[in-house]
Amino acid sequence: MIAGIKTLDDIEVSGKTVLLRVDINCPIDTETKRIKDDTRIRRSLPTIKELSEKKAKIVILAHQADPLDYQNFTSLREHSQILAKLLGKKIEFIDDVVGPAAREAIKSLKDGEILLLENIRYLTEETIIFEKEVGLSPEEQSRTLLPQKLAPLADLYICDAFACVHRAEPSLVGLPLILPSGCGRLFEEELKALSAVVKQPKRPCIFILGGAKILDAFKMMKKSLEKGIADKVLTAGLVGEIMLKAKGYTLGEPSEELIRKKNLTSFINTAKDILGEYKDKVLFPEDVATTNGGRLEFSIEELPLDKLITDIGTKTVGKYKEIIKKAATIFINGPAGVYEEKNSEKGTKEIWQTVGENKTFSVVGGGDTISACKRFKVEDKVSYISTAGGGLIRYLSGEKLPVIEALKHK
Repeated sequence: MIAGIKTLDDIEVSGKTVLLRVDINCPIDTETKRIKDDTRIRRSLPTIKELSEKKAKIVILAHQADPLDYQNFTSLREHSQILAKLLGKKIEFIDDVVGPAAREAIKSLKDGEILLLENIRYLTEETIIFEKEVGLSPEEQSRTLLPQKLAPLADLYICDAFACVHRAEPSLVGLPLILPSGCGRLFEEELKALSAVVKQPKRPCIFILGGAKILDAFKMMKKSLEKGIADKVLTAGLVGEIMLKAKGYTLGEPSEELIRKKNLTSFINTAKDILGEYKDKVLFPEDVATTNGGRLEFSIEELPLDKLITDIGTKTVGKYKEIIKKAATIFINGPAGVYEEKNSEKGTKEIWQTVGENKTFSVVGGGDTISACKRFKVEDKVSYISTAGGGLIRYLSGEKLPVIEALKHK
């Protein structure tokens, strides 16, 4: 048991049909639509392999992106091919989730066999939009389509999707209410590693928050400061740009349009409140960079710009690096800029390398954050790479998380 949740050590799985919820949501190349980083798939392997070796009949439930993240919204067929290659074992894939074809495939499974169902995001009830707008309780979610169609075919539910602990969707909080449940090896590993950070982080504890997916960063930033987990927060990416907007800077039409397009303007007032209360603890960029046939840098006093901001500038990078060097605990979620391109990789590259050189405890989480670790060859230099992004931030803030609470139910 860990945190009141059964692990695979506590559950007999041989001959049982197991609904296994994993998070193999991968970064997707927007042009080729191919997976560009398979870290989350690799991290799911220990649980899948153990269940198969113990002769369980494994039905994998997983998602890829969400309608709000449409550029990554694809089938799981390629995921199944990668899984099969990494496991050295046949993976059945069916482009169905709860229909007759999927149910027949589940019934036909033999001991040790593995079936991956299609992207569960194709079901409306398994989207973030449904979760936020409809707002069903876990009990109500247990009565939705996916649990009602799949639970009667299964003996057990195992959750190994720690990256989704902050979500409240039927496959995460509905199924454990109606099936004997527990967590997989990755889920268990994440809980063990992160509980130490929440209980007693070494000081100073630095949060580095960037990237383009800023909902969780802003929602959790204030709470992590209130609870005294983070001593300083270094902002970059769109998080940093929203901070600049909150300080009254006009970024320029290309960057302003991107913020409007992503529906992020509502975070400006949130940023104002955070800066007002924690002005000495939250840092924002002092200079920025654009790419126009090369890298050009500008002080924030030179804003607005007629080109899209793609990175933080050299002065900001230097300031952040000095803070990182003195940190005892470091948490990173989200790159500092468009790290995939040479002219805009500087901020992410130098910050990541500085974290890697710092011998103190460091945790990185989130798909693009992990991809950046690989790109700049620091994945072996950080203390722990978490598969979680928003869920990790919420866990570090000490919040009660829907999936953990649901798994405790049984």
